[in-house]
Amino acid sequence: MLVKVYGSAVFGVEATTIIVEVNVNKGIGYHLVGLPDNAIKESNYRIAAALQNNGYKIPGKKITINMAPADLRKEGSAYDLTLAIGILAASSQIKAERVMEYLIMGELSLDGSLQPIKGALPIAIKAREEGFKGFILPKQNAKEAAIVDGLEVYGIDNIKEVINFFEETDTLIRTEVDTRKTFYENLNFPEYDFADVKGQESIKRCMEIAAAGGHNIILIGPPGAGKTMLAKRLPSILPPMSLHEALETTKIHSVAGRIKEHLGLMTQRPFRSPHHTISDVALVGGGAYPQPGEISLSHNGVLFLDELPEFKRSVLEVMRQPLEDREVTISRARFTVTYPSSFMLVASMNPSPGGYFNDPESPVTSSPAEMQRYLSKISGPLLDRIDIHIEVTPVPFEKLSEERKGESSVAIRERVTKARIFQTERFKELPNIHYNAQMGVRQIRTFCQLDEKSKVLLKTAMERLNLSARAYDRILKVARTIADLDEEKNIIEHHIAEAIQYRSLDREGWLG
Repeated sequence: MLVKVYGSAVFGVEATTIIVEVNVNKGIGYHLVGLPDNAIKESNYRIAAALQNNGYKIPGKKITINMAPADLRKEGSAYDLTLAIGILAASSQIKAERVMEYLIMGELSLDGSLQPIKGALPIAIKAREEGFKGFILPKQNAKEAAIVDGLEVYGIDNIKEVINFFEETDTLIRTEVDTRKTFYENLNFPEYDFADVKGQESIKRCMEIAAAGGHNIILIGPPGAGKTMLAKRLPSILPPMSLHEALETTKIHSVAGRIKEHLGLMTQRPFRSPHHTISDVALVGGGAYPQPGEISLSHNGVLFLDELPEFKRSVLEVMRQPLEDREVTISRARFTVTYPSSFMLVASMNPSPGGYFNDPESPVTSSPAEMQRYLSKISGPLLDRIDIHIEVTPVPFEKLSEERKGESSVAIRERVTKARIFQTERFKELPNIHYNAQMGVRQIRTFCQLDEKSKVLLKTAMERLNLSARAYDRILKVARTIADLDEEKNIIEHHIAEAIQYRSLDREGWLG
């Protein structure tokens, strides 16, 4: 008897439906075809034990299983449940009438219980698109898949529940999530708040500008000046995620298997802080079976690189294209996948190997040659892609001992959100641009026009600091954001002046 059951494969952040054709006939043998990997080839041992421990068995006949499309490589143990139900239906151990109405996925343990799978959300989206009645999957992934409206989602603990469901001796409890209610209920602020930061008013202003325009920022200062503390609080002043952004972010984390069991939809912007020993593949994504890297897991959020010069130069250089294009494409001989990577880069660094720069009272000093070698680890082209460079100085005792709290993240976030609303209105005709940092050359020429005084000031700065054309564009973008925070329609001289001073590493004495 021939039976078709349905599973799904995830490539990039999109799912493809897999038709599992199971044919049970006279003879002996177990043949699994359709480019399965080793985890799928081993599934017959898990399936046999799971069925036996639940009162069923793999029939002693010739079983042929084809996973179509046969030229597409299938990976992972998530097809265990699909194959098991297919074998039971094809050997008439369970009724086969309703099996084709559902998409079935799950990894089996030997006792028949189910382990979680990756990519439940994109699979559920695809199942709804293709008109499946429902999606049967492990209970741990049920809330994640139930975000998708118009699809019956059943989270199960054991294969016996699925068998009873198709035998119509028992019913499954449908998992339902009110996506909009869940989203708006959980739009809380992260635990870190700018009210905890003593002093550093100029740096807070920089962070506000960076958040308002989505600009990349680098913080330069000695150890203990508060660089990491400030970076961790940046997500608390970013505008709340839209429902579309939340779904997009959840999709990427679902593919990577990083959604917590009790969470369905991600409502907080991600904050990723990889260690400086990270490899280039782990950062941008890839591998033999491509997975999203840290830059994609930071999509719609913040990627924090602490001690930037300590990262391998090759790792930093592979970020250049994703920073510009806001997506990363992983190419292999047989396929290509694209992951979104629209993130805010926040980097920090000491100004010298010892951590102190031109400070006669510092415990450790560095020679000019040592400093040049240290700073040259960061290439000019990468620095050009960072809009704001700012020096962070240690906080004096008087400020640290103050009882008065600083301005809260809530108050800063209100101004940032208002500036983002102006930008949304400005770019409403441009589908791929939502805030100032995403502007291309054409948009900069249209929305960042200068008066004569501003042009003279910028020309002088360009000549004295020897700035590149890309740095020129960055200054205009930052000036546009400062004008938005001031609720000014046009960029004026003091906006340009403030934007220029946020290019510390372009000044003489830093990189030669």
